[in-house]
Amino acid sequence: MESVHTPVLLEETLEYLKPRGKNELMVDATLGEGGHSKAFLSKYQELKVAGIDADSNILSVARERLKEYKDRIYYYSGWSQDFFAEYPAELKRPDTILNDLGVSFYHYKKSGKGFSFATDEFLDMRLDVSEGVPAADLIKRLPVNELADLLYNNAGERFSRRIASLIVKERQKGDITTASALASLVERAVPASQRHGPVHPATKTFLALRIAVNGELSRLPNLLEGALRVLEPGGRLGVISFHSLEDKIVKNFFRAMNKNCTCPATSPICNCGQRSVKILTKKGIAPGKAEIERNPPSRSARLRVVEKILDEDGQ
Repeated sequence: MESVHTPVLLEETLEYLKPRGKNELMVDATLGEGGHSKAFLSKYQELKVAGIDADSNILSVARERLKEYKDRIYYYSGWSQDFFAEYPAELKRPDTILNDLGVSFYHYKKSGKGFSFATDEFLDMRLDVSEGVPAADLIKRLPVNELADLLYNNAGERFSRRIASLIVKERQKGDITTASALASLVERAVPASQRHGPVHPATKTFLALRIAVNGELSRLPNLLEGALRVLEPGGRLGVISFHSLEDKIVKNFFRAMNKNCTCPATSPICNCGQRSVKILTKKGIAPGKAEIERNPPSRSARLRVVEKILDEDGQ
């Protein structure tokens, strides 16, 4: 299958996470279509990659795209936090870990899972269809207050009460099961002044449901903790987030791992032995104007990178 996704912040990621030694291993914890991994494997000839994805279909897309690197890449199907919790014995500890938390454009264009407003696809949205419930089930059964809270807490949808109320009213006439039906309903629910802007009025509703069915926010802390635990001291962990709730979790985790340092602010390195990581990006790195124009979905992306100093046992 032809790839359709453009990796975001690619040049910045290549620079911050470039190999610093020979025969290094990078874990691409959210492989997707393999865009970032392809760039790393192409540019850094001695690098090997372990790629993980919860969606077996997109993993097949990545295998085809990266087949020329068959001796330098390993594939694992499943959730990244599970991979780090039971790190494979056959792999060396990673020198670099990349977590791109965005959903691949493949899912909107080719997955058939109802990620896109403009389709009549069934509202599934699960990356791993072997577990959890589809988004259509949440729309069908959640009480109005729980549905409104889901929209507000997961995506900051300010019209959550209006949208939830109309969903509950309309589902009494029949199940709301397709992406286009939900998008049309949300468009009716928001004020008329909000219906024709540059961003579709259903954007946050779809984001909130996707987060819910895949447990994205609840999985993230364990993913970060597991990644940092297995990372080699001196290795780097990079995370690309796409909305403020994700970015806040990443930022706060990195700060917590860094907070015990007692070295002077002018010290270029930590010598006190009290912190786990060195923060390399004081502010999240955002895409430039040219990238946003070339790839509009990149506009909300933020890259944060830390370098690991010590294992938990101080080694």
